[in-house]
Amino acid sequence: MTSTVPNAVEHTDEQQPPITMFGPDFPYAYDDFLAHPAGLGQVPATEHGTEVAIIGGGLSGIVAAYELMKMGLKPVVYEADQIGGRLRTVGFEGCDDSLTAEMGAMRFPPSSTALQHYIDLVGLETRPFPNPLAEATPSTVVDLKGESHYAETIDDLPQVYRDVADAWNKCLEEGADFSDMNRAMRERDVPRIREIWAKLVEKLDNQTFYGFLCDSEAFKSFRHREIFGQVGFGTGGWDTDFPNSILEILRVVYTEADDHHRGIVGGSQQLPLRLWEREPEKIVHWPYGTSLKSLHVDGEPRPAVTRLHRTAGNRITVTDAHGDIRTYKAAIFTAQSWMLLSKIACDDSLFPIDHWTAIERTHYMESSKLFVPVDRPFWLDKAVDDEGNPTGRDVMSMTLTDRMTRGTYLLDDGPDKPAVICLSYTWCDDSLKWLPLSANERMEVMLKSLGEIYPKVDIRKHIIGNPVTVSWENEPYFMGAFKANLPGHYRYQRRLFTHFVQDRLPEDKRGIFLAGDDISWTAGWAEGAVQTALNAVWGVMHHFGGATDAANPGPGDVYDEIAPVELPED
Repeated sequence: MTSTVPNAVEHTDEQQPPITMFGPDFPYAYDDFLAHPAGLGQVPATEHGTEVAIIGGGLSGIVAAYELMKMGLKPVVYEADQIGGRLRTVGFEGCDDSLTAEMGAMRFPPSSTALQHYIDLVGLETRPFPNPLAEATPSTVVDLKGESHYAETIDDLPQVYRDVADAWNKCLEEGADFSDMNRAMRERDVPRIREIWAKLVEKLDNQTFYGFLCDSEAFKSFRHREIFGQVGFGTGGWDTDFPNSILEILRVVYTEADDHHRGIVGGSQQLPLRLWEREPEKIVHWPYGTSLKSLHVDGEPRPAVTRLHRTAGNRITVTDAHGDIRTYKAAIFTAQSWMLLSKIACDDSLFPIDHWTAIERTHYMESSKLFVPVDRPFWLDKAVDDEGNPTGRDVMSMTLTDRMTRGTYLLDDGPDKPAVICLSYTWCDDSLKWLPLSANERMEVMLKSLGEIYPKVDIRKHIIGNPVTVSWENEPYFMGAFKANLPGHYRYQRRLFTHFVQDRLPEDKRGIFLAGDDISWTAGWAEGAVQTALNAVWGVMHHFGGATDAANPGPGDVYDEIAPVELPED
């Protein structure tokens, strides 16, 4: 297993079908939809060249724009900051261009099958990401309460960690039908998925992650719950998720979203940037050689949106930061939902009141990272004891700790090349602890924490450039890292996700479509951004009187068969 604490089922049958992150809420095969030779659908020729506003140039917005362009529509992308959104890759001033830091998304599971379609489409390469105890990770150090343990596999850790792993496995089996659901998702057995999930949604919507653990006899030990929170499974400690809905966590483990991660060589921001410039081979209406870039003046998206309102004929009118006003028959909003409450002046008439409530109740997780460039992957040097004898251990390892750094990741591109350390990756309260500190102040605290774990290692002498850092809750066009539902929020999320199917909405509430990471059921994963983009593409196509090929029905065509569970409102 690659996890610090393994998922519930060890899969040994190599012939079993691959899992996909379509999730239990809406088990639609987005990867099959994308792969079908019939394409995603078409709009009437009378609509060719019609402009559609795409608000937000992150992955969701760029995917939606790219697919609508292929149908013969004219996407007009608005972006307040830079193309990529939370796929943000930065360099280090004065250092080689090959050294990069992933400020947002940096690791992607194989179950992100729709995302992988676009990674392959633009010719990007991926490689294993060095998560704790992953096969690609030479070694891992778990440091809790001042005591450090060096491990290459989970078997190298003390027995209590294996006990915690067993407790988590039993907890999932007893409380969430893990094996049955995982098997049903692999086999794409939609009726069985829906049967299991409907019961769990009704049973667990009001339960926190921590409450779910406490209800399990396997986790009756507080010490086990504490270790689980600090070390977790897959990517590290999960105690910052303890207040969130257990349904959010189950979506992750069912789809193995927290396992076998891969990183994009050269940085994840290349994906939306390459889609922006890509000239599709199959395109309607537009001449061969057309790209999103070529459809925009000077090859740049339009600036930030400052106002959205409805005008006569159920049109969507957009005002941007330059004062330019344009009116559209349809628009897709892919930015963080809270932007509609603060940065953008909006008419109440844009959405039904229940959708406004759902937007207002969206709960975001905070997240901070800090990276430094170093001269080489010195952590692969072998340690010696006090008498100078080799120990056989690496001098430094991927590190999980209860100290301020929490998670430290070591990223290299070969033994003789400059490398990068993510000194700290934290969420929620742990992220807020960094918020008032500058990049250099953060680095000093981090080096002190790591110095207590590795007293013989002088990390500072290897640093060759200034640190780069981000706190997503302090980014003005994001205000948080990603959505994470609290208990009782299932109904809100359902409203946002299903918004792309608008036939049941009043006519004066149609034409603007929500998409993006926080509209998806699996927020925090780029796959959710892609899936909701494809939902919105179907919605716009349908809005313009278009249709999919009968051999390749879209998510809206099969909606009534697989619609998410609807809980009573009373």
